[in-house]
Amino acid sequence: MNQLFSLKGKVSIVTGALGLIGKEHCKALSEAGSTVVVADLDGDSCSEFAPTLGNDSFGISLDVTSKKSIADGRDAILAKCGRIDVLVNNAAINDMFENPAMALEMSMFENYPLEMWQKSMDVNVTGVFLCSQIFGSTMAERGSGSIINVASTYGITAPDQSLYIDKDGRQKFYKSAAYPATKGAVISFTKFLAAYWGNKGVRVNALSPGGVENSQDEFFVENYSRRTPLGRMADRTDYKGAVVFLASDASSYMTGANLVVDGGWTAW
Repeated sequence: MNQLFSLKGKVSIVTGALGLIGKEHCKALSEAGSTVVVADLDGDSCSEFAPTLGNDSFGISLDVTSKKSIADGRDAILAKCGRIDVLVNNAAINDMFENPAMALEMSMFENYPLEMWQKSMDVNVTGVFLCSQIFGSTMAERGSGSIINVASTYGITAPDQSLYIDKDGRQKFYKSAAYPATKGAVISFTKFLAAYWGNKGVRVNALSPGGVENSQDEFFVENYSRRTPLGRMADRTDYKGAVVFLASDASSYMTGANLVVDGGWTAW
């Protein structure tokens, strides 16, 4: 059983690796024995974090919206390691409004800015497409590999806007259409690619996490926890086992699937 979950001798790439759960993905893959390529926009910070993982892990600067940046990253990895075994498409953006005072008004569907919609599409969808195309093609050429596309419960169900109502009954924010639309696209793209590369030995699965507690407003944490059968938001470490499972031979007969790890959020 230990061998099934082992990633010893494997090379794994994590995009958006410096994010909230990106670092935990990196730690999980490293703890399973993999050399981890820590990939994010800030190459210096990636290079500082990677040595803490061990297994000759290293960092690179990577812009998932740039075909040249990804191709350069692929060439650097192949030159150093000679192979790519696992790709975790974790890079994504969520809504951030420059003026918090305008967040409520701007997050309303009627007012949501086109430029924010397009930016989400560029990173959350096109970024997954480009990384899968460029990194995944090397896997297909070798005849093996695992691609894990990080989606979301909001790629399956509509956002519950009542989560953003505070204890005084005031709507503080709306979850926009962009995030669920992009994550739904990621799930559909996962199925496409799994079918397309199945005969090449490349498995492609999605991981749909639930919300992670990260110093949100108390009312939001309470609302979310009440809405979840397990009664809490996720800890950032709650997805480590799922990532190793999807990356390793433990899931060798699994492709085109969406592994939902959400504390039961989508059960009701």
